[in-house]
Amino acid sequence: MWLSWLWAIHLGDYATARSILYRLTCARATTHTDLALRARELTIPVRCIHNASILSAIGATGLQLYNFGQTVSMVFFTKTWKPSSFYDRLKENCQIGLHTLILLDIKVKEQSLENLARGRKIFEPPRFMTVAQCASQILETEKSRGEGICGPQSLAIGVARVGAGDQRMATGTLEQLSSIELGSPLHSLVLLGRRTHDLERDFVREFAIDQNIFDAAWIEHCKEK
Repeated sequence: MWLSWLWAIHLGDYATARSILYRLTCARATTHTDLALRARELTIPVRCIHNASILSAIGATGLQLYNFGQTVSMVFFTKTWKPSSFYDRLKENCQIGLHTLILLDIKVKEQSLENLARGRKIFEPPRFMTVAQCASQILETEKSRGEGICGPQSLAIGVARVGAGDQRMATGTLEQLSSIELGSPLHSLVLLGRRTHDLERDFVREFAIDQNIFDAAWIEHCKEK
């Protein structure tokens, strides 16, 4: 949508630009804030239309929203690019015992480097990161960083299609979730903090892949000392 807005501004079509901005949701990612600031400079009014968000819908897991720390994003790793900046945020949340909501990457209307370089309007098939891919990449990063923040036995909750009639949730260790199949997108993952309340534990335990493994991992990693 922001590309449409920029194109409308380029053409001097402020009426269209204004209507686009009116439709912006209050997701408040960096892109939305940037658009709002540019609109102010052009004296174009902006109105936020509040929308459903995974930031609040994740409460369907039974976890208390005020026990969440910083939200992080996980991108698709490549052979030459495996960013680990998310790990630092996980570490900060872990140090104060808070849950971490991890938003998973999507690739829609992406071009390969070759097609991009040759100027060919050929796009790759859409890709949506799964809980299993996210868990595997977290473990890969932990192996590389080696700070003991999120090992194979760390507990997490994988969710898919939150809010839909066929939503799914699965609680397990990162090792278990690295091979879980939760079906079609969109997926998210929550890494549990050690301050998990007993009521939270009882709620997420119902979605456990293996409740015996969950109980052992919870005592070891999540129960606040």
